[in-house]
Amino acid sequence: MRQPLEKLRGFLLFQSQGLTSKASSKLVLNSAAFQDHITRSLLHPHFLLSDPFLRGKRKAPRRRVEEERGLQTQDQPEEREYVLYSAPPTLTLAQKWGLVASPAGRITEDEWTRVKARSVRQGDSAQPCAICREEFCLQPQVLLSCSHVFHRACLQAFERFSGRRCCPMCRKEQYETRVIHDAARLFRHQCATRIQACWRGYLARKRYRKLRQSVWPKDKRLRRKFFEAKLQELNDSFVQYCHTDTEAFLTDINRSLSSSRRVFQQLERKHVSEPQESDWDRIQSQVVQRGVWDCPICLTALCSLSLPTEADASSHQQRRRTVLLSCSHLFHQLCLEAFEAFSTESRPSCPLCRSAYHKKLI
Repeated sequence: MRQPLEKLRGFLLFQSQGLTSKASSKLVLNSAAFQDHITRSLLHPHFLLSDPFLRGKRKAPRRRVEEERGLQTQDQPEEREYVLYSAPPTLTLAQKWGLVASPAGRITEDEWTRVKARSVRQGDSAQPCAICREEFCLQPQVLLSCSHVFHRACLQAFERFSGRRCCPMCRKEQYETRVIHDAARLFRHQCATRIQACWRGYLARKRYRKLRQSVWPKDKRLRRKFFEAKLQELNDSFVQYCHTDTEAFLTDINRSLSSSRRVFQQLERKHVSEPQESDWDRIQSQVVQRGVWDCPICLTALCSLSLPTEADASSHQQRRRTVLLSCSHLFHQLCLEAFEAFSTESRPSCPLCRSAYHKKLI
């Protein structure tokens, strides 16, 4: 690219030899310098003047080895932020002569701090990459001196295909690049928050299921379903147990019932005593208040407990005698004796309440 410019400069110098005016020669040189600067920086860095139609064939730009400010060793932590830079671009002839301002020097660490603070205020690291529109996650991230943030690979691809160093958003040229890790830290924090939320939700659901199994709800319909489920569980366990050994299960039930019955009989024999005359009067008053005048065994009428009149005295002998028990139940004497003869226990219990008794003819 330098050869066509040198030829053009030589041609202009040759043409200006015939001129005696210094102004004309200076004008020619300044024009060549401006044309060189426009061709190299403003129009396109890869146009060739040898092409008559200015359709320069695009050359693949040399990828200079990016060096880090300071020495980056493997012993240093990965979260360290550092500035990436390549060799500074060569100055054009117009910049060397002062016709065009030279590029600004590299920004200082304080300026980088202000640039990063502006990027944090804008929340660029929390937004997707402006080039690929994907989240940063743990991929390498770079911050430009214009406070815009991109994927490092996306920015390199943009520079490679555009052929110039120009910010994809604000079009600022000759920017500086700094490797940062804000998006990676934010992504790790979000992942930890999601993991904690999932774990807490799992514990809450587990605790809720356990409470639902032990505490019935207040709603009537839900409470009915709760008890139906509990009853179904009991039935299932009963059926499962019976399916294994029915005979043993029924034998255990009979054994427990017989032992319970013996215990109750012993307690009744121990505490039941012979009622006194006053106790019989009280028991008889309870019978009168109850108003039941049928024998529970034969289901026929009993004689009245009121005092017999002279008309009833003749027929009293023909009636079946009534027995009053200490538990305030009435029976025909013959019916109760038949029940006692039928019973296999040493001391029969009341046919109604199953309690030990003393009896009295009335």
